[in-house]
Amino acid sequence: MNRYKNVPERPRGRPVVTDQQNLKTQVLDSAEILFADSGYAATSIRLIADTAGVNPALVHYYFGSKKALLKTVIERALEPLAAAIASLRDGAEASPDKIARLLLDMTVEHPNIPRLMVREVLLPGGEMQKDFIDNMAPHLGGALPALLAGEKSAGRLRSDTDPAISSLLIMSVCVFPFIARTLAEQALGVSFDQKGIAQLNQQISDLLKRGLTP
Repeated sequence: MNRYKNVPERPRGRPVVTDQQNLKTQVLDSAEILFADSGYAATSIRLIADTAGVNPALVHYYFGSKKALLKTVIERALEPLAAAIASLRDGAEASPDKIARLLLDMTVEHPNIPRLMVREVLLPGGEMQKDFIDNMAPHLGGALPALLAGEKSAGRLRSDTDPAISSLLIMSVCVFPFIARTLAEQALGVSFDQKGIAQLNQQISDLLKRGLTP
């Protein structure tokens, strides 16, 4: 008999890799939503497991602890973004528009991450604040001022712009809509469907080009 709730029976022996990955993804997807909606402290491993349709023991087996699970949720969304930002250093240019597209791609794929980051990184006492500042921030927003300084030196960024402030503004305009999504949908009538995201992307691109480039 299968001891994991809602997990199909499979032959004895070493688990199939694809099955493992599917179960991990279920857990990570559920944890991402619950951590964003309720916060780390109010979200139990059992609730995550129930939402994912697995036994709590499986969550502990794959991730070890709730803190490790939270870290994995954040890393799953942000490590590809960090790698993409790093690749801009080797390219011909790292325009505000390119940076914005990378940020928007991340938020579209993981729309709950901005709210989770507010709760557990940005606000005082956030569970992941110190870890994020020490280990991830230098490869994400912390890497942007140097990229924009290069753009400025090459004449592709306005001479009166400050690269650090410009980095903050780019991150804000790309990420805040997803933090304020509920209010934006209900009070402003902003749509977050495929068409709405395309419009958001285009207007952010236009705004950055007009405001930061010569």
